[in-house]
Parts: sequence; structure tokens; C-alpha cells
Amino acid sequence: MRFAVAACMGLFALASPALAAPEGPAAATTKADAAVDPARLAAARRTVDYVFPTGTYARMLNGTMDKMMDSMMDSMMKMPVRDLAGISGVDASKLGPGTTAQIMEIYDPVYRERMRVTTHAMMGEMSTLMTRFEPDIREGLSHAYAAKYDVRQLGELNAFFATPTGRQYAADSYLVMMSPEVMSKMQAFVPELMKQMPAIVEKVKAKNASLPPVRKYADLSDADKTKLAGLLGISRQDLDKSEATKAHAEPSP
Repeated sequence: MRFAVAACMGLFALASPALAAPEGPAAATTKADAAVDPARLAAARRTVDYVFPTGTYARMLNGTMDKMMDSMMDSMMKMPVRDLAGISGVDASKLGPGTTAQIMEIYDPVYRERMRVTTHAMMGEMSTLMTRFEPDIREGLSHAYAAKYDVRQLGELNAFFATPTGRQYAADSYLVMMSPEVMSKMQAFVPELMKQMPAIVEKVKAKNASLPPVRKYADLSDADKTKLAGLLGISRQDLDKSEATKAHAEPSP
């Protein structure tokens, strides 16, 4: 179940370029937004009406994203467990060739249906949530287009989008990356990424080697511990007890 949730969130983020803004959809208007040329912004809003029409999230998440999730999850479940284990640094040399799917079939004969129901339910709930945010995201996109393109360029885009071909292209522009033709190629990428992950992790470790290690609770100053307790909303005494319990439970190096 947790695997399904993590995969859903990861793929949802990748497939939703409109969510990449560093600030939330309810963020206050910035000085740059306030200074934008009204004519430019008006043209950009027409562009967004074409490329991200109202209801795009519902189209994206219901009937498109859920099918993509089914395909991606099925591909990942076919990977040998030893490949997945290697990602976390575990010595997988003694593991057999069994796949995650084969193991899950023993523990849960209906796991495929369970995963399908889980991902589709999540997509449905995210569709409802994102539809609420859609007006704000459309406005953010309008400012983004207004910042990138001038009135002339936006006019040329809108003239094309006003044609039958342009209108269809614009309406599908955010969805085409999740088409079966594209996703079939991405399925081949996922297992290869998993195989390369141990090497990637080692490179990340090498890049971090010159940085000081993350401090443990015992390494913190008295002032830091008191500040941490305040940030967590608990007493310093309770925090000390909690950390002492965790330290005692940790295996010796």
C-alpha cells in the first residue's frame, strides 16, 4: 500500500508541470505579477484557456493518470526483488530471481486488484482536490505565459489555437506525455533506472563526502535541544526521554 502511495505521488508530480511553481497556488501576488502589462496578461489568459482549460485535472487524473499508474506499477512489480534490494544498499547477491509480483501473489492473491483499486481511488480523490485549486493554477500559468511571451507572440499562439487543429493540440498538450505511446517507452526506462540506482546512490555519497555528517541528538548543544523542543511543541524533558529511548533501541555500530 505504501509503495502505491509513494508511486502515485511521484508520478503525479512528474505529470503535473503546473505544480512545479515553488509557491503554493494561494501565494500572494508578487511584485513581478503586479507589474505585468495588462494587455499581455489578458492575452496570456486566453492562451491558458486553450492549453489548460477548466477541467484539465479531471481529464488528467480520471482515465489518463490511473491507466498510466496501472501500467507503471505492473512494470515495477515484474522486477526481481534482488534488483530492488540493491537500491537500498542491501547485499542482494544471495537473493533468488523471484519478482515482487510473484512474492505478492503468495501473500495476497488479489494484490493486483487491490493495487488497482487503491491507485484509482487516490486518483479520484486527487482529482477532486486539484479541481479546487485549478483556478489559482490557471492564473499562475497566465502570469507565467505573460512573463515568457510578449503580446505579439501570445497573439500568434492564440491565432493558431483558435483553429480546429490548434484547439485540439492545445487541449491535449498537457496530456500527451501520458499517452500509451509515450508510457510504453517509459516502462522500459523504470527497470533500467532501478538497476542504475545503486551506482547513482554511490555517486551521491561521493558528492556529499566533503560535507560534515548529520548531527545526532547527542551532538546538539543545550540551546539547540531547547529550540528543537519548542519547534516540535513538546517539553524539553519529553524530547530528552524520547531521544534516549531511540538511542537505546539503535543497534551498536
